[in-house]
Amino acid sequence: MTEQPPAQAEPTVGQRFVKELTTGNTALTFLSIVLALLIGAVLIVVSDPAVQEAGGYFFSRPVDLIAAIWESASSAYGAMFSGSVINFDAYTVGDALLPFGKTLTFATPLIGAGLAVALAFRAGLLNIGAQGQIIMGATCAGYVGFTYEMPAFFHVIVAIAAGFLGGAVWGGIAGFIKARTGAHEVIVTIMLNHIARLLLAYLLTIELFSRPGEALPRSPVVFESVQLWRPVAGSTVHIGLLFVLLAAGYSWWLLSRSTMGFRFRAVGHNPNAATTAGISVGRSYTAVMFIGGGMAGLAGAAHLLGTEHYLTDGIAGQLGFDAITVALLGRSSPVGTVAAGLLFGALRAGATTMAAQTQTPIDIVLVVQSLIVLFIAAPPLVRAVFRLKVRSTRAIAPEVGGRV
Repeated sequence: MTEQPPAQAEPTVGQRFVKELTTGNTALTFLSIVLALLIGAVLIVVSDPAVQEAGGYFFSRPVDLIAAIWESASSAYGAMFSGSVINFDAYTVGDALLPFGKTLTFATPLIGAGLAVALAFRAGLLNIGAQGQIIMGATCAGYVGFTYEMPAFFHVIVAIAAGFLGGAVWGGIAGFIKARTGAHEVIVTIMLNHIARLLLAYLLTIELFSRPGEALPRSPVVFESVQLWRPVAGSTVHIGLLFVLLAAGYSWWLLSRSTMGFRFRAVGHNPNAATTAGISVGRSYTAVMFIGGGMAGLAGAAHLLGTEHYLTDGIAGQLGFDAITVALLGRSSPVGTVAAGLLFGALRAGATTMAAQTQTPIDIVLVVQSLIVLFIAAPPLVRAVFRLKVRSTRAIAPEVGGRV
């Protein structure tokens, strides 16, 4: 009779938490951000004239170079913090927190558009069309906002719904084409981005969407009744943030608690197995792109009604492309997307203050954002730099539940 090896004790909740924090995706994401910020600090230091001057006499007074390096990096990141989170030099608590309001304002459309990309990722699709979906959402919301007069609360709801529907239809077109013809969603969504941009440029030339007697291509300002309420006087943050947070909560419920979300995840994991289980892959593609497009349309509507208040041909800026970065950093989860949107909103809000106070080029912030994505996409590189252990995984048998 062979002696059985002693059973290993089940790890406690605390042990599992520490293991996930040190070897899981959380650690990789955090360390990717840290590594990107460190490289950004190097770029800040190298481009600082004071550091270059101190480097010229390094061998005679090396301490001056060390002091200049510390002053350059710390002042730049300190200015970024004071411009995006809290300004300790302000006289009142309200004024001190105004920078965080800027961060929330920048983060609002990034969260909504990031959810559009993240939902598609979970279903195995690459939604590169958030830019076009934002444009269509903003266009539909703007049309309702400057054409019809309604009571304030009802006007906001109708305009937000119009924005959601505009983005949803634009995303649904890509999903339907993918489901019917098998055309690659990347190509389709990129082409739809161009169509949306050119369609808006055309609309701004016709009488319905242009301002009388003005040559600039911009629409009339939306009525005050539809402009999103700003709860804090002097701050730019508006209740569009509440709408995108509700969208994030719905996305979490959809993916984690609903049958439809299970279908999306099953299709994203293995379309062939999902078909065998009775799941319609084509309907799932169309549905997830419709819902995701609606999230991007919501972002466009919130951005227009809460911040811009009128349409221009550059209404979406780079939001749709930044949304891809946000979804990647958030690892395609609704909670992670919200956190990533806040981080990128802080980087955007703090970049202006950093440039004004320390003359640091704003482009360095863009480099930091790109490096974060690079390191997120290359986990072995991050593990090698910080000498992290690879977490062991075990195979888990898939659940078989019959037809869904």
